Amino acid sequence: MITNDPGLEIEPLREPCLLVIFGADGDLTKRKLIPSIYNLAAAGLLPSHYAIVGLDRVPMTTAEYRDKITQALPDFAGRAVDQALWQNVRDRVHYLIGDFQNPQSYRKLQEFLAELDVESRTGGNYLFYLATLPGLFSEIARRLGEWGLTTQRHGHWRRIVFEKPFGHDLESARALNRELQRVLAENQIYRIDHYLGKETVQNILVFRFANGIFEPVWNRRYIDHVQITVAESLGVEHRGRYYEAAGALRDMVPNHVLQLLSFIAMEPPNSFDANAVRDEKAKVLRGIVPLSSLDVLRCAVYGQYGEGTLGGKPVAGYRAEPNVAADSRTETFVAMKLFIDNWRWADVPFYVRTGKRLAKRVTEIVVQFKSAPFMLFRKTAVEQLDPNVLVIRIQPDEGISLRFDAKVPGPKVRIDTVDMDFQYAKYFGNAPSTGYETLIHDCLAGDATLFQRADSIEVGWSVVQPVLDVWQSLPPPSFPNYNAGSWGPSEAHQLVRQDGRNWWSGG
Repeated sequence: MITNDPGLEIEPLREPCLLVIFGADGDLTKRKLIPSIYNLAAAGLLPSHYAIVGLDRVPMTTAEYRDKITQALPDFAGRAVDQALWQNVRDRVHYLIGDFQNPQSYRKLQEFLAELDVESRTGGNYLFYLATLPGLFSEIARRLGEWGLTTQRHGHWRRIVFEKPFGHDLESARALNRELQRVLAENQIYRIDHYLGKETVQNILVFRFANGIFEPVWNRRYIDHVQITVAESLGVEHRGRYYEAAGALRDMVPNHVLQLLSFIAMEPPNSFDANAVRDEKAKVLRGIVPLSSLDVLRCAVYGQYGEGTLGGKPVAGYRAEPNVAADSRTETFVAMKLFIDNWRWADVPFYVRTGKRLAKRVTEIVVQFKSAPFMLFRKTAVEQLDPNVLVIRIQPDEGISLRFDAKVPGPKVRIDTVDMDFQYAKYFGNAPSTGYETLIHDCLAGDATLFQRADSIEVGWSVVQPVLDVWQSLPPPSFPNYNAGSWGPSEAHQLVRQDGRNWWSGG
């Protein structure tokens, strides 16, 4: 499908709709949601009839809200703002003052949507986006249900988008799923993970299943191990209060990290149907070998950053960040070794790590293949054969590279490693993107392929729950145990080295 924007080659939406944003005055709306809607409009992907309603407790008129988002848009759209196009989007934006915990706010919302639905010819189709604190998810969904705003009839649809985190442990995730399923059908629930909006993540399926040279070797016979790194150079910044309650394990592993693992390890679905893809992803997560208490001690590492240097500048330690306890036990780094108990991946370790204030910002998946037999090179100058390595870079420079051995020119047999490198920006150009465009489009289109289903959410939490339990039972750790600007605590390096391997450094 060709659009006006080469970076967004997806189907234009045809069904009219109303998008209602709870938390309209928040950072997520300003930085991601409104700019994404503008980018979808610029690509010609929005329906002819749509409207946007922002709901928040901050006293403001619609005119004032429109001015506010207009001022913020140039900083976050990733492109020069076409004033005529933005005026068209802006005129469809409305603002309501409301308290998410006050039943009268929902009465007011119901009446307003009924009028706007007729005025904007949006056909009774509503998408509610909860850009709010997670603690409000179940109450907002319940209130919407009480006022009939989630009821689907006469051919129209109603959907709700939930941001992460979805629960803070296995028990709370199960409870939240139960509460939502009292009000909503599963096909009305869109649990969003913004990592899945990145082109390289979506390309994993195409890369694996559309290329005959890779799928035959994508198994334990040829792959030695897999590494997944989600590293951030930033600290917690203004999120200290949230991070104190969450930590790196809860914040990153049940969602981002395990979603990447499931895409890399899943079996081929029989189609790109949402349930077919999500069935295979759920099978992978269910196949992860549960960690016993002893396994946690052997196969899971945690850390907290102290002061250090990044970009030649000194940076503070975690305990000196705003809204962080001076004796905080919260981890800012996690590394784990996981195994998948199925035929394809038996005995292949999956090493995963994620952390704050690491040496650089990078998200990548490294697939290291087994080395070829050395016997042919015994009487040559070659001392060893380096394994082939496939690197899927998800951020910041999206692309795929393959490292292999080649002969160095000359009369002697000498070998060096070389790289074949594909970069999205060089081949397809840099399309303006917040990372949310595809996800919002899919919500409006009713395509749940890139969204987590209830069973996957719960299985993801079941993977990390033993780790949470063991770490909580241990005496207070000796934090901080790694310097800002490093690659984490020494125990994380030992986790891989004890198996005769090393974390991928790109070198």
